[in-house]
Amino acid sequence: MKNGIEIRWHGRGGQGAKTAALLLADVAFKTGRNVQGFPEYGPERMGAPITAYNRISSDKIRVHSNIYHPDYVVVVDETLLGSVDVTAGLKKTGAIIINTAKSREEIEEHLGGYEGRVFMVDARKISVETLGKNFPNSPMLAAAVAVSKVMPREKFIKEMRASYQHKFAKKPEVIDGNMKALEMAFDKVEGTMEAEQLTISA
Repeated sequence: MKNGIEIRWHGRGGQGAKTAALLLADVAFKTGRNVQGFPEYGPERMGAPITAYNRISSDKIRVHSNIYHPDYVVVVDETLLGSVDVTAGLKKTGAIIINTAKSREEIEEHLGGYEGRVFMVDARKISVETLGKNFPNSPMLAAAVAVSKVMPREKFIKEMRASYQHKFAKKPEVIDGNMKALEMAFDKVEGTMEAEQLTISA
């Protein structure tokens, strides 16, 4: 797809991977982009593996299939690494973003020899710290935007705040918690990318 990006999400039912994909489509649409955000329908039971997709482009999107060669892959549940080929079709010029507290070396065997960029984000730790519960979708959504650079951080944060204010109008603590989760995940990824640039420049 020219002038756009494709993202594939891997998660389990109830973790918010589908919601994150739909939120990203909504926010990108508000910035004037053409978008798609949709799940791959299957047995929609709690804990079952699910896949969701995003297409975001400045041009009209004419394809409506699943995404087989994504620019980016987001893994919301690291336990899927042992049972799902999460790097299938992933472009070497893109990246994979994984919700894990482990190092790349510890998960390397599950990446199918993928040679592109790998980002680890401990979304569980971030969400427990900011929301009091394990809701990994907000941190992983921020990480996906930070890595893909699909929109500026300031624009993303502004639109997400508006979205949360609409969705959780009577729960300001939930709004604040989600915003903190977004900011922390963005900081984590930006810090990792800065370290990469310093290593390349050295």
